[in-house]
Amino acid sequence: MSKTRSVKLLGILASILLYQTSCDRPNKAPQNQHRQGILRVWAHSGQAAERAVLEQQIKRFNNAQNATTVRLTFIPEGSYNAQVQAAALSKDLPDVLEFDGPFVYNYVWQQNLVPMDKLISESVKQDLLPSIIQQGTYGGHLYSVATFDSGLGLYGRRSQLQAAGISIPQGNKDAWTIAQFDRALAALAIRDPDRQVLDLKLNQRGEWLTYGFLPIIQSAGSDVNGSLNRPPAVTAMQSVQNWITKGYVDPNIDDAAFTSGRVALSWVGHWAYKDYAKAVGKDLVVLPLPNFGKGSKTAQGSWNWGITTNCPKTCQTSAMKFLEFLLQPQEVLAMANVNGAVPGTKRAISQSQLYAPNGPLRLFAEQLLAGETVPRPQTPAYPVITSAFQEAFANIRNGLPVKTALDRATTTIDVDRQDNQNYPNLELKTND
Repeated sequence: MSKTRSVKLLGILASILLYQTSCDRPNKAPQNQHRQGILRVWAHSGQAAERAVLEQQIKRFNNAQNATTVRLTFIPEGSYNAQVQAAALSKDLPDVLEFDGPFVYNYVWQQNLVPMDKLISESVKQDLLPSIIQQGTYGGHLYSVATFDSGLGLYGRRSQLQAAGISIPQGNKDAWTIAQFDRALAALAIRDPDRQVLDLKLNQRGEWLTYGFLPIIQSAGSDVNGSLNRPPAVTAMQSVQNWITKGYVDPNIDDAAFTSGRVALSWVGHWAYKDYAKAVGKDLVVLPLPNFGKGSKTAQGSWNWGITTNCPKTCQTSAMKFLEFLLQPQEVLAMANVNGAVPGTKRAISQSQLYAPNGPLRLFAEQLLAGETVPRPQTPAYPVITSAFQEAFANIRNGLPVKTALDRATTTIDVDRQDNQNYPNLELKTND
């Protein structure tokens, strides 16, 4: 047995043990539960405010009709995917499952989700953001929807940029080129005692590194579904390493580099807006990420909803009605207003104080509506890709030559694909 397969087997066994011993393990559903009109739903236990909104939404849905009763179970976010994998192995998935968007392709390949094409109404589908349709589609079929999406860019202090003589982009079309961005960092550093002028949220780990920095490679014109070590990708990541080497990047150990005024620019997503606006006020400006050669690119995607193969055909219509309830404008806004995310439908965006035209975060909505965002790699290999890229980024930060770091990541990804016969397409499972 190869080392890679041994590691995979150990990972699966660990997931099963975690699932069986966790005090958060949901009760196993009786076989006749669907006939009783019970819809089992799993969601991640994220922010307390998000949990409260979802509980209220489910109460409203249950009170609005008598045919279906939703029973919600929150799963710890840190072990979420492990518990999903363990439940799939034991054939105990819920009927409706929430999951981080880019994992949809792996779940589909494992035959854990059913396509929604014949379940979702055309009006609801047309109201979804193009980015949500793109992320939820695999093999020509729609497998997931979402009530919110995400935005990624640069937050800046307008007064500091103007004082340094730096022009301020209005949107993706006039985003700084990488040469302009490098000059902007240098100009800001001259005016800063410690020369640290940029926050990359290096205090964060995990999926942030993939979400936040894989768009750099895509902006450079490299195909992240192929090899991560192609010349455009290497050049792009060398720019990031140079920012760190030159001392422009604040390590941000206290997560206060921008709010405390230590840096003029912060590379982060929509979720930082509330704290940043409170700290900076009217001096805050929202900017697109730099253009590394093929246009400014930004990430997209957040937590999605899917219907599992454990939900029989007789239950799938009820499951879709529940998801369509969550996609009503007032329900979309109820969630977006507490987590600050981009509302997942066009109608909700038009009613949003943050994302409607003239809203302070309109740039993020425009990027999603105009197709200027890129989903994370749409492949069942995504769990391996994100792990390999995170390791590569850590190595690049610590001074390893960029080509060497990306070579290692590419090898890891290639071995996984070989072990899985390049993830051949499987027959759709609809529980007919």
